[in-house]
Amino acid sequence: METLKCDILVVGAGPAGASAARAAAMTGLDVLMVERRDRVGVPVQCAEFIPAPLLGEVDPAPGVVVQSVAGMRTILPSGATHLMRSPGRMIRRDLFDQALARAAEKEGARLLVSTRVLRMEGGEVVAREKGASHETRIAAGAIVGADGPHSTVGRWIGSENRHLIQAAQWRVALAAPMEVTEVYFHQDFYGGYGWLFPAGREANVGVGRKRRGASDEAIGRVLERFVLRLAEAGKVLPKPIGTTGGWIPAEPVRRMTRGHVLLAGDAAGHAHPVTGAGVSQAVIGGRMAGKWAARAVKAGDPGLVGAYEEEWRESFGEVQERAYGRRKLLEEGWDRLETAVKASWIAFRQYYA
Repeated sequence: METLKCDILVVGAGPAGASAARAAAMTGLDVLMVERRDRVGVPVQCAEFIPAPLLGEVDPAPGVVVQSVAGMRTILPSGATHLMRSPGRMIRRDLFDQALARAAEKEGARLLVSTRVLRMEGGEVVAREKGASHETRIAAGAIVGADGPHSTVGRWIGSENRHLIQAAQWRVALAAPMEVTEVYFHQDFYGGYGWLFPAGREANVGVGRKRRGASDEAIGRVLERFVLRLAEAGKVLPKPIGTTGGWIPAEPVRRMTRGHVLLAGDAAGHAHPVTGAGVSQAVIGGRMAGKWAARAVKAGDPGLVGAYEEEWRESFGEVQERAYGRRKLLEEGWDRLETAVKASWIAFRQYYA
């Protein structure tokens, strides 16, 4: 069995993993990223909206930004609407992720794609490259788990996402250009919402909802019905250009470190518990994780990784806890959805009370 050695192993090369790898590599350490997918950022599992301030945190490559967004329109079950100024950008998420990974490589991080981590043995990680007949051991001074909502690394340290929102999305043609995103609340979308996010001449239309039980209607049928309603309203064409789906954490942030292991991004449950947004938190949190992993390795003191969790909670803890509290209000008030949304959604003043 081949053995690779590095100072820091980063599992996952999405926004959290690439940001962690870049931050650690900038300190001069040997950083290895492993990504289970054949290409970073593909397939896209994202509505592809980012808030405008995030562009100040990264250096977007040409072609990443598709269009600007001026605000968000919330559509209540009654049909009443509320417009909130919320400047941002619609992006090509695949190009965004690839640009972040290239930035990490430019600082010296190595990237292995098509490589899945399998288990931890004796403090080392066992991985296998797609199609390979043998396994590889990886010895690292610190490990950053940035491997998504169903995190293998999170399972190793007993810190898994247990409350997930199921999401499904179609790419469709827009009937006319739009300058705002739209969010729809409906009884069919328990604990979540539907979205219409414009991207030039096309749009991402999706549904996120929390599962209630085995009798739930298939989310694909729920999404198809939602798209047909939007088509009848003259907003989109009902034929999908592409489809995707995934899972979004919807719980308060759990323990993020144990021993020499750190979690970041969706692996740590960093997504906003109400909106599901997570790209900003992934970039910033990944950078924090990489910084503290590097400091721990340089000092020869694994205990220093605990400062990462402290910094994260100081920066985002209050926001996340409030959001999780509002999520509970939303779910508990689902039978009175119109009222529950006004108390639980970020567009309304009551959310911040």
